[in-house]
Amino acid sequence: MSVFLKLHTEDIEIIEKTSDFVKNTLSNAEGGHDWYHTLRVYKNALNIAKGEEADVVIIALGALLHDIADSKFYAGDETVGPRMAREFLQKQNASFSRIEAVVKIVENVSYRGGNKKTNYNPIELQIVQDADRLDAIGAIGIARTFNYGGFKNRKLYDPAIEPKMDMTAEEYKKSDAPTINHFYEKLLLLKDTMHTKTALEIAEKRHNYMQDFLDQFYAEWEGSS
Repeated sequence: MSVFLKLHTEDIEIIEKTSDFVKNTLSNAEGGHDWYHTLRVYKNALNIAKGEEADVVIIALGALLHDIADSKFYAGDETVGPRMAREFLQKQNASFSRIEAVVKIVENVSYRGGNKKTNYNPIELQIVQDADRLDAIGAIGIARTFNYGGFKNRKLYDPAIEPKMDMTAEEYKKSDAPTINHFYEKLLLLKDTMHTKTALEIAEKRHNYMQDFLDQFYAEWEGSS
């Protein structure tokens, strides 16, 4: 991609090695959080980076490693992913500053109910966060949401269980609400969390697609479509 044209050979090599590492590590991951999710986030991040002044190597590595060990698959332990990212990059002899920047991205990229406060917010994190959140909305976002709901054996929808807004991070992690509720508790909120102009433009289209899907879903649920 054009964003790589000015990179040194060693930078390209570490990105390629990271890609191979992540692809192998996530070979048996749940379908919504597998290598292909990571690859989409990586592509989204590089696309967004074209319009921003940012360190593209940190963005590439952060995007590739952002879900190396999603805490929801590790009993909620949020330390596993950052630790794996750090250990891998240390083995590649990456610089201390680059390792710290990537690990900070892995630590801070997730939504976690939208309530996590942090003073760490560089453009590289913003870009990877935008890229990750774009993959949670639109057609892919809908598919991922129902895939994970099936993985957790959750109901599609239950009119008697209303979405719970303003959950704490702990409540968000423990929620077993019907899959449709997730649209209101997270997905429909993501458009307004975008940091970059490029991501916001993409998010608006995907947001509208989800709204149309929900309209159709409820119509079919009531047998009126």
